[in-house]
Order: sequence, then C-alpha cells, then structure tokens
Amino acid sequence: MKAKRRKVIIQLAIWTWTWVATLAIATFGPNYLWEDRTILTICAVLLNLLNGGLMIHANRNLFNHYDELERKIHLESMGFTLGASVVFGISYALVDQLDLIHSDAKIGILVFFIGITYMISLLINRKRYL
Repeated sequence: MKAKRRKVIIQLAIWTWTWVATLAIATFGPNYLWEDRTILTICAVLLNLLNGGLMIHANRNLFNHYDELERKIHLESMGFTLGASVVFGISYALVDQLDLIHSDAKIGILVFFIGITYMISLLINRKRYL
C-alpha cells in the first residue's frame, strides 16, 4: 500500500511541476521566446490548461488513497481556505476599486493567501485530530 501511495505522490509532483513549467512558458514565452506570436501563446495557454487538468486528476487520485481521517482533515482545511479566500479576495478587490491601496490588486497575492491559509489550517487540523 505504501508503494502505491508513493507512486501516486510522485505522479502528483510530476504533474504539478510540469504545470508550473507550462505556466512559466505561457507567461514568459510571448516576451522572451517567440516575440508575441499569438498562435504560439494560445497553444502555450491551452497546454497549461491541459496540464492543470491532469494535475487536478493526479490530486484527486491522491485523495482517493487517503483514509477517512486524512480526508476529514483536508476537507475541513479546504472548506476554511475556500471561505477565507472568497472573503479576502472580494475585500481585496473592493479596496482596489475604492482606491484605498496604492497599487492594483494582484492575483499573486490572492494565490499566496490561499496557499498560506491552507497550509496553516492543515497544520491546525492535523494537530487537532492526530
């Protein structure tokens, strides 16, 4: 069972890193690799979307290997993260629209918030249940 789970984790890691790589290509390619050729940019974005879907599938496969307690821990962490991210994201967009912050709202800040919130809530839930 451990060997199968290890294989699933490695598959998720591979799909995650290839998604990151295709995101970098789609982000920087138009400026540094192919000088604004729209068709190449569209292909890079579509490749990134496909890779993202495969990463989500690999993540689902990992969740299918969790026992009930692990699923409960992750589900509670995801639920909290979703709620906190919606509240934070809407508030962040609002303060940008109202010009209460000096720069434009950046999606990277929301992604960072989601990652940190999930990590902290996962640590809290693991401590609470284990």
